[in-house]
Amino acid sequence: MSVKSKYQAVLDLGESLGIQGGDVREENGVLKVKGEAKTQYEKDIIWDKIKEIAGDRPSDIKANITVADDSIYHRHVVKSGESLSKIAKHYYGDAMKYKEIFAANRNILKNPDLIHPDQELVIPKI
Repeated sequence: MSVKSKYQAVLDLGESLGIQGGDVREENGVLKVKGEAKTQYEKDIIWDKIKEIAGDRPSDIKANITVADDSIYHRHVVKSGESLSKIAKHYYGDAMKYKEIFAANRNILKNPDLIHPDQELVIPKI
């Protein structure tokens, strides 16, 4: 199996996320991947996928993923049935962090219990 085929799921994820300026090369058994994610969250899920395939310290892939907007963690478009606590649980693993999301979006939210589908929320770095 080639190194590229081993990491095909990572390459597919990068494509689905719309990673910009992507460059993928295989040199001497090492896959070299370069590109720019929109946010730190997208960079993190790419690295999570790499670690899922090869563990915490893979030696057969070198990934240089930069972030276009490092002022926030991510931007989230609200889906029907979501709440700030559910969104906080997804991004931070802690539903009580909904307060940070609410505070970062006071320009569009007046009540943490009232969000609407298709609103774009800033998910702050914490």
